[in-house]
Amino acid sequence: MAVLLLVSVACTGTPEARHREGKGGKHYGGVFNANESDELRSLFPLSLLQASSHRIGAQLFEGLVRFDQSDLSVQPALAASWQIDASGTVYTFSLRKGVRFHDDPCFEDGIGREVQAADVVHCFEALCAFSELNQMFWLFQDKVLGANAHFAASANDEAPGGVKGLEVLDPYTLRITLLNPWPGFLQVLAHQGCWIWPKEAVEHYAKEVHWHPVGTGPFRLKAFRKGEALIMERNPHYWEVDEAGNRLPFLDAIRYTFLQDKGKELDEFEKGHLSVIYELPIDRTEILRTGADKGFQVQSVPGLTVQYYGFNMRKEPFKDKRIRQAFSLAIDRQLLVDSVLGGLAIAADRGVVPPGFSQYPYDTVPPTTYDPDKARALLAEAGHPDGKDLPAVFLQVNNNGFGYVRVAGVLQGMLERELGARVVSSVLPAEQHFDRVERGDVAFWREGWVADHPDPENFLALFYGKNAPLDSLAPATMNSTRYRNAEFDSLYVLAQRTTEPAERMLLLAKAERRLMSDVVVIPLYFERSIRLLQPWVMDLPINGMEYRALGPVWFDPARRPDH
Repeated sequence: MAVLLLVSVACTGTPEARHREGKGGKHYGGVFNANESDELRSLFPLSLLQASSHRIGAQLFEGLVRFDQSDLSVQPALAASWQIDASGTVYTFSLRKGVRFHDDPCFEDGIGREVQAADVVHCFEALCAFSELNQMFWLFQDKVLGANAHFAASANDEAPGGVKGLEVLDPYTLRITLLNPWPGFLQVLAHQGCWIWPKEAVEHYAKEVHWHPVGTGPFRLKAFRKGEALIMERNPHYWEVDEAGNRLPFLDAIRYTFLQDKGKELDEFEKGHLSVIYELPIDRTEILRTGADKGFQVQSVPGLTVQYYGFNMRKEPFKDKRIRQAFSLAIDRQLLVDSVLGGLAIAADRGVVPPGFSQYPYDTVPPTTYDPDKARALLAEAGHPDGKDLPAVFLQVNNNGFGYVRVAGVLQGMLERELGARVVSSVLPAEQHFDRVERGDVAFWREGWVADHPDPENFLALFYGKNAPLDSLAPATMNSTRYRNAEFDSLYVLAQRTTEPAERMLLLAKAERRLMSDVVVIPLYFERSIRLLQPWVMDLPINGMEYRALGPVWFDPARRPDH
């Protein structure tokens, strides 16, 4: 049945499939086809760490609030409204009535039940519990009243007894109490770790819940074959109605494939088999100039994405800060952007926070310029003139993404030419790559971060000491460099608690200066968010996070090729 479904849905991707007129000139019907080059690691909100998983999961799950696709402002979702008390620490949320979880075998009769306040509290308590399924405690750690005590008790196999700051007031009302005012709290509630799911799903599927997502989103899972395809179908019980009175979603289904070859992905898009393409193959960016002539919609905005190379400072030769500095100074970032990336990125010469955040004092973060003479001097000072006796450096990159492998080859050449370093690179599938990075097995590696909420704090969270495990053998899923610095951590925490925006940004920038002075990573470039849409795809605005909500998307039959 699953095989037949994959084939049948693949053949209905044209906009005329099951076409039905809606209100306000919009239309129902069609299958949205997309590709993700990453192999999925999980679709469970508390384990969902990849950007690709987020793009898929955002169609299946919802939180109390969500981001607006156009400007990334916070909008109501499962919460119809909320109130914040005068202290800025008590949030009271009123839920929409009648919202149902997807129909699923995890429920006794297979019929999804209504979402109530107790479900939200259950999900948030799970976020605060020690568990193999939970990679998201960092979201509420040190912020929600009682969260730390709950996590500690669950880690010690004690009965945690609930989180003090999470309260059900009635079936449709809940209260969350914070330890301190936190200006970014609503943004964090839109994070995937705060998406709502039924406890029955974990009880029924146990560890297999990774592949059995049960949410409240506009689409529900129909079929999944790992590494090949994932099918979602329209949720007939979805709650949202648009401004014209149309019940969402418009699309009949969404189909994801998992081609890792970006060239083949672009071929499929140009044939009309894909509705969208994001992250173009590095050698075929000319379509950005010619795409409009072919009728494609070309969308481009500054991205909230940083690409960097990380150091394991517990491994040789990177225990020595001078060697890390030398490696950073030997890299010509502008050359990478111009000659390898075709100008479709911005050189990261002032830290890890992408440009575009208002009030962030970027100019207070000292620049990291290309300075091969200083790099060679630092390497000599560290006892390795012209790379003499410097042990071979093993660089690991993943094989998907916008120019990752080609960038690694050029960067390897720079380090060998400028420093005399011997760099041996290995290319792995994304899942294997990140597994090894998180275990701490790699000394030098490629990594990147796409914001999952639009704030400089989100990028600096990657280096907060409490986001790294104390156990050196435990995987580090968030702070993969395992960086710990008391000054950085105190500035980061103080910024979280500061309500005055300009002062908060100054504190974050000061933390970033501390980070960059320790040369924990080599920031390389900030990607632009660039994608192409088929001409018939309507109401899918782009944003710097590549956050996608496909509920409002519809196909215009007048724009189809054979109209």
